[in-house]
Amino acid sequence: MNRGINLLFPVPQPPQVSAKKKRVFIVDDHPVIRHGLAQTFTTTQDLEPAGEAASSSEAIGQLRACRADLVLVDISLAGTNGIELTKQIRAEHPRLPILILSMHEASLYAGRALRAGANGYLMKRTGPEELLRAVRALVSGVSYTSPQAGPGPGPALEELTDRELEVLQLVGEGQSTREIAARLNLSNKTIETHRLNLKEKLRLKSAPELVRYAVDWVRTQHG
Repeated sequence: MNRGINLLFPVPQPPQVSAKKKRVFIVDDHPVIRHGLAQTFTTTQDLEPAGEAASSSEAIGQLRACRADLVLVDISLAGTNGIELTKQIRAEHPRLPILILSMHEASLYAGRALRAGANGYLMKRTGPEELLRAVRALVSGVSYTSPQAGPGPGPALEELTDRELEVLQLVGEGQSTREIAARLNLSNKTIETHRLNLKEKLRLKSAPELVRYAVDWVRTQHG
């Protein structure tokens, strides 16, 4: 019996998979959500976090310094919102896939997000399986929009700017001018101007009418 046979003829080993993991950069102003998303990608074999940012300015700076295969952007960021950030990212990184993650119904913002340059739109209430499905689709060159969609915004709301629509949503959620200003990192005066523009565009006569309209709209979005 030749005991040296394994030295002369080593047992063949299975080929090693050398494909690089796709790197996902996360933009969300809630640390707990950023951590949860990062953990989701860390547990997969084909994806990993590339970095994270809490604001648009922080995201732009970090994306210039790191390698990312996809950017995951929360639409409701303080200051510059996710749609405006999407436009900035697209201008600097024309081929970088962008997936918008939002608490708002797809019918409300998906069209605006895609026109801004996003490649996909996903509801925050979806599970991790759909999140991973969307991310894998985008890094493979396929767009993805959440199948969960409420009623469309209607012609009147289509006239609103992205910021006005965001303010309307927050009014409908019961937030005051001061709370909205703090949430969006804007002045109270700026929010009041947005509210005046909303009344004019939506043909509403008073602040209480605007609040009722906004509350009803939010209710239709969430069933």
